[in-house]
Amino acid sequence: MEYTELEVWKEARVLTNSVYEISKTFTKEETHGLKSQIRRCAVSIPSNIAEGCGRRTSADTIQFLHISRGSRYELEKQLYIALDQNYLNQEKFDNLFREILKCKKLINGFIKYYKKAH
Repeated sequence: MEYTELEVWKEARVLTNSVYEISKTFTKEETHGLKSQIRRCAVSIPSNIAEGCGRRTSADTIQFLHISRGSRYELEKQLYIALDQNYLNQEKFDNLFREILKCKKLINGFIKYYKKAH
């Protein structure tokens, strides 16, 4: 199965697009700061899922899935900062947080599946 067919990758892609949309409203001063960092974290999630699926060994694949999961945690922390700085309102934060939790469950499930299957 191609990585583009995986629900985990599709949901990570949705999250990334949501982060890009939300971060468009950040102040201009944040273009090279928090806005840039949040976007890099978001992009890292589906990118590492894709890269992991392209690896030859299951250990390499699992390592990249763990990197994806780490980027998800980093994104979560940065969104809290954006909320604290009033770059996001509570409703937008809550919507993103739901997407993040969905990705968290899917990534963790994929890691467990991959460990068992390989």
